[in-house]
Amino acid sequence: MRSETIPRARKPAASRSQFTPAYEVLEDAITRRAFPGCAFGAIAGGETVLLDALGRFTYEEDAPSVAAETVYDLASVTKVMATTAAAMLLVERGQLDLEEPLGDLLPDFVRGRVPGDPARGVTLRHLLAHSSGLPGYVEFFRAVRTPSALLRACLKLPLEAEPGLRAEYSDPGFILLGKALEARLRETLAGWLRREVFTPLGLAATGFCPRRSERASIPPTEEDRTLRHRRIQGEVQDENAWLLKGVAGHAGLFSNAPDLLRFSGEILRAQGSATPAAAKPCLFAHRTIELFARRQGPQGSSRALGWDTPSENSSAGHYFSPHSIGHLGYSGCSLWIDLDAGVAVVLLTNRTWPDRASQLIREIRPAFHDAVRKAL
Repeated sequence: MRSETIPRARKPAASRSQFTPAYEVLEDAITRRAFPGCAFGAIAGGETVLLDALGRFTYEEDAPSVAAETVYDLASVTKVMATTAAAMLLVERGQLDLEEPLGDLLPDFVRGRVPGDPARGVTLRHLLAHSSGLPGYVEFFRAVRTPSALLRACLKLPLEAEPGLRAEYSDPGFILLGKALEARLRETLAGWLRREVFTPLGLAATGFCPRRSERASIPPTEEDRTLRHRRIQGEVQDENAWLLKGVAGHAGLFSNAPDLLRFSGEILRAQGSATPAAAKPCLFAHRTIELFARRQGPQGSSRALGWDTPSENSSAGHYFSPHSIGHLGYSGCSLWIDLDAGVAVVLLTNRTWPDRASQLIREIRPAFHDAVRKAL
């Protein structure tokens, strides 16, 4: 359990020296090859108090240096900044019912299943809470080669547990959630998000499928020797998302630290934790954030709706309150927002370079978050 409490920050940090321990955590991580470089930032009290970068795109001495504005593959942070954000707005606007069965939006999910199959009871709430009973991860890319074939395989997955009885972080669940939202919207998730979320918030660096001309400015994630047999740079690393043409509910979004801080700031602004912009309504309502930030169960699960919450040995470290939401990305990215303290911290890395082997990010994340919170 957390024994210390970090008070709400009252003013922006005066200088980099205030965050020296946080810099030391990241510099040591680069030295130990947890990742070749990173961009990072924090907001507190409605202000950006930290925004910087360290290291390079790769471990080569002549590799480009990372800048605070460098765009990264967010991997599963897509689940909250894209898919969950869309669900939040649709629920808020009365266009989405969390208790709606998935089979109502995607009939092929239940078509052909025997009467009484528990899949008929899977709702959108189950998918958001990772309690649908669907498996955690399936390497669809090893058996199929087209988006339609991957979707068909995902729709026919047998459940491993009754809906609501077991928490299992599920990529297939969010693939299907993304497709269900597209069915409700009758347009692509990427296009709707750009119009309804990213553009209104001024997230100019955020989106799916970077143009070829932009790829060299994005740190590579892997030397792929199993599927694509090339360096993965500026295209989604996740193989299933790649087969879905780079746009999926579970992965595929690219963004940078300033945009993630703006997104976080909008959530905190709706909570009253940040200085409101004059005459500008909040994108998300306070009640919606509270709904999606609430743990869903079953007992022992830290999952809210789309978001994760701090738990014992959390990547958020020791000082994010229980009333916090966040998410991690396999590529080494993370976002944590403390709704009580009015603090958000972003860390973007390509820790999977060159071969996914390093797991040091597991100790770096909590140490970095602790250092930033202590500084505040």
